Amino acid sequence: MPQHHPATPRVIPMIAYENGCAALDWLARAFGFVEIVRIARDGVLIHGEMDTGAGGTIMLATPTAAYQNPRHHRAVCESARAWSTVPWIIDGVLVYVDDIERHIDVARQAGALLLSDLEKDPPGWRYRAEDLEGHRWMFMRYMPD
Repeated sequence: MPQHHPATPRVIPMIAYENGCAALDWLARAFGFVEIVRIARDGVLIHGEMDTGAGGTIMLATPTAAYQNPRHHRAVCESARAWSTVPWIIDGVLVYVDDIERHIDVARQAGALLLSDLEKDPPGWRYRAEDLEGHRWMFMRYMPD
């Protein structure tokens, strides 16, 4: 079994976007992620990486011109529209943040669709949001009892 470099996260979400370059910019502005890598060809994102903070990383790309993001898919698919009516994370990513109040304010100002307000339940404070293409995210501040 190959060795794993200890500085690299052991799980890295890989997310498809219709416009990966725009997603890199928006995720930085709305969620405070930091761009690590951007490889684009003819304006199409081939590979992107972002640091989500606290050791988290995501990868993103535009896989093909035929790809439909969740927001566009809901517009043409009754089943997707129906299962997207809940405010929960369907297929999404959980990111821990330190200042959850500031984080939700910045996300709101950047146009994130908030699926919930700040909620406090064990194990901490959290909120849920959709990004510019309809991918769902949960942000949490862990607060042990």
